[in-house]
Formats: sequence, C-alpha cells, structure tokens
Amino acid sequence: MEAKIFSLIVGIFLLLATADTAGAHNITTILAAHPSLSTFNYYLTVTHLAAEINRRRTITVCVVNNDAMAELLDKHYTLPTIRNILSLHIFADYFGAKKLHQVSKGSTTTSSLFQATGEAAGTSGYVNITDIKGGKVGFTPVDSDSAQPLATFVKSVHELPYDLAVIQISRILTSPEAEAPTAGPGDLNVTTIMSKQGCKDFSDLIIAQGVEEIFTQCLQGGLTIFCPSGETLKAFMPKYHNLSSDNKTSLLLYHGVPIYNSLGMLKSSNGLLNTLATEGARKYDFTIQTDGDDVKIETKVVTATITATLIDEYPLAVFKINKVLQPTELFNAAPGPKSATSAFGDDSADGPSSDDDDDGASADSTSDGGVTLLRRRISLALFTSVLVILLFPF
Repeated sequence: MEAKIFSLIVGIFLLLATADTAGAHNITTILAAHPSLSTFNYYLTVTHLAAEINRRRTITVCVVNNDAMAELLDKHYTLPTIRNILSLHIFADYFGAKKLHQVSKGSTTTSSLFQATGEAAGTSGYVNITDIKGGKVGFTPVDSDSAQPLATFVKSVHELPYDLAVIQISRILTSPEAEAPTAGPGDLNVTTIMSKQGCKDFSDLIIAQGVEEIFTQCLQGGLTIFCPSGETLKAFMPKYHNLSSDNKTSLLLYHGVPIYNSLGMLKSSNGLLNTLATEGARKYDFTIQTDGDDVKIETKVVTATITATLIDEYPLAVFKINKVLQPTELFNAAPGPKSATSAFGDDSADGPSSDDDDDGASADSTSDGGVTLLRRRISLALFTSVLVILLFPF
C-alpha cells in the first residue's frame, strides 16, 4: 500500500512538473521542418510576429507556401505593411482540421492578430471561415472586396489540440485596411513621435545630446524605448549634469533596446536585455522582471516600473517608466535594501563602480523566471502529496 501511494505521489509530481511547459510552442521550429514554408517562416521572424505567436496560448496560424509568398513580395510592400497582412493569418482561436470541417451553421467569424493588436479599424481584422460544397473550407477577411473566399484550406501542418493549430491555406489573405500604406522605418522620426506621445522631456535630451540619429537608425530592426516621466527627469537632472558628455550619451542610449518588444512580449520574456549603450565588456544591460501585472526593469542600481504604454506600433514601442535607469557602469550598485548612491563627477562616472563586480548582489535580479516556476511546481507537488496522504492514510 505504501509503495502504491509513493508511486502515485511521484507520478503526480512529474505531471505537475511538466504541466507548465506542455502547451509551449515555437512556431519557428515547427515551420523549419517544412522547406516549402520557409519564406513565410522568415517573415514571421523579421516582423516579430513569431514572438507574438509563441507567447499566446490559444492560436491558429494560417501559413502559405513560398510561391504564394512570392506573389505578396512582388508588390513591394514595406515591412510594417507585410506585418499587417501576415497578422490577418493569425487567429485568436483554435481551428484544427476537424474543427474547420465542423463549423457551426456552416460559417463563423474569428478575430485575427491584426484586429487584436489594435492595428485594424472597425471590423477590419476579422476573418470569415465558411464550409464550401465539396469538403472545402474558405477564408475571407470581413472587409475584403471579394465575393468569393480568397483562400481555401489545404492541409494541417501541426496541431496541439485546443492550443495551437498551424494550417496551410492556398493563398495570401488580404484586405484594403491591411494593405494600406504604412510608413517604413526610414520615414519615422523617433523624437517627434515621442514628443507627441508624452515623452517630450526625454526626447529633448536625446536631441540636445546629438544621439537622435542612433535611435532612428535602429528602427529598421525594431526599437524599444523606456522613457522616464517628466517629474522623474527633473529630479534626476543634478546627477545628469555631473556626467561627462560621453556618459550622458551612454545614459540616454541605455534607455533603448535594439529590438521591438510589445508589453506582452516583455511580460513573457523575463531576463537580461542588452541596450543601445552595450559595447564589448561594458555591458550596459538590465533585467526585465514581471511582478504580478507590473513589468519592472532592474539595473542593480534602481528598479523602475513601466507605468504606461506611449507607443506600441511595430517597429517602435515606447513605455513610460517611473525612474531614470542608472547602469552600474556609471553609478554605484544599490547596497542591499538601501537606496542607490550616484557616482558624482566626470572622473568617478567614467568607469565601472567598485560594486560592479559584485555578482552575488545581483543573483536574484538576473533570474529569468526559472526559480519562480520551480517554486510553483514544488508547491503544487507538495500540496498534492499532502492531499493524497489525507485521502489514503497509511
């Protein structure tokens, strides 16, 4: 009897230990096994849609082969427009092959990522799914000009029941809203956009320091900026004025990350991020940590919290934060729970502080969430073990 109970406890523990990762998926890896879908896979990556797909629990991805993608690319859309079009192919619901052929009343409408992210206006971004005579299933964006389905179901590529369905369709889904001209990265002025969206004080510092061009050049590959509030900057200015010109530049660049991150992506991707200031051994990195619904940025000197989303439109995301981010390369690391002390003066700010090599103080801040996940699994396992013992006493 004791051996059976022990085996049961071990079995439940192993089940719980894998429960959190059972629904995990990686669309890039899935599509890599299908060479005929390589172009679609590539553009999911460069538009950062792959990351959006991977972080969502219930989703359907409608892929097309390389020939169909070639037709899309022949139209020479900008990358942001291609992102909008491909977003139409990502549904916020599960539609495996079986469900597609059992659509209630022969037709249904589902929302796409294009609609869910707020890029589409009105009903744009919704897609009609219809059973067609002869066992076919058709797909048509709601705002399409076509009276007939734009594409039909070809085959199932990969399915994780009720979580992820990757299905191949015959053609690209398009709509006037998705195809509408979208400014390319080179057409955007970062500081102008920031000024109009509530980040004027920080934008003015970027312009005054002459680093605007660096931020603009990074837009091609995506850019995330963390903007301290006006009140925060005002209180920090005495420290800022004590920095050398080079260190002022580094501090401003430290608030930029050379990839696009939506708020959802930050919440699901805790860990270290390099910044625009990163250069060789001078890491200038910080840690993203989720604390409940909050996203925190830990530098070992200060911990800032994202308080608002100012801009979130690929390739640019700008978030307002409640503290100026202070790197250990310029400021002294926080001594335990005490507040951080700035290294005033040009000479003391030129190199890493004396506390910069103290890895022990930052062990928790560099965690990527694995410890939290392990604790949760162990707690679940212990709870289950106690429950089993109560139900089946020795």
